[in-house]
Amino acid sequence: MSDLSESNELIKVAGGDEIAYNRLYYKYHQQLGKHIFRITNSVDLAEEIVMDVFLKIWMNREVLAGVKNFKAYLFVISKNHTLNCLRKLSIERQHFNDFEESYTSSHIGSSSDPNDYYTILDEAIDRLPPQQQKVYLLSRHERLRYAEVANRMNISRESVKKYLQIATFSITNYVLTNFHILLILSIIFI
Repeated sequence: MSDLSESNELIKVAGGDEIAYNRLYYKYHQQLGKHIFRITNSVDLAEEIVMDVFLKIWMNREVLAGVKNFKAYLFVISKNHTLNCLRKLSIERQHFNDFEESYTSSHIGSSSDPNDYYTILDEAIDRLPPQQQKVYLLSRHERLRYAEVANRMNISRESVKKYLQIATFSITNYVLTNFHILLILSIIFI
């Protein structure tokens, strides 16, 4: 695509032309995926970020009419989104590690059953609404990607993402609340 024809494509996309948008997607998605993979070293995360970036571009397509260099625009958006995702993953891992360390250290010398945590986790999952529960189990236990879960459940990828966020938040709150109660009770009865 020449610069002039790409400018015309961007104007068409800004006006809501899905065919022009698909042409841009097919022109750049593999390049972008390779670029993001170099940063993340994860095929799954790179695929997810590519989809998120192109979704973001579609949702904010009106600004494309003023973009002079789409490739540079695309790579800047993707770099920022990738860094945000990596930051979020790092924070989530740190929270998990902190929780796991807290759990382990609080049970040294305790008479409490180590399986209590898993029992509470199972209870938290059982308490989820059916759609959230199914999304959570398909994503976390069967390790399916968002797109695979969406196809299996016949819902949008964005719905999968939202259900998973809500489910994770609910489970975390339930486990933390109930686990702290269990710890307090085990300390009292020791």
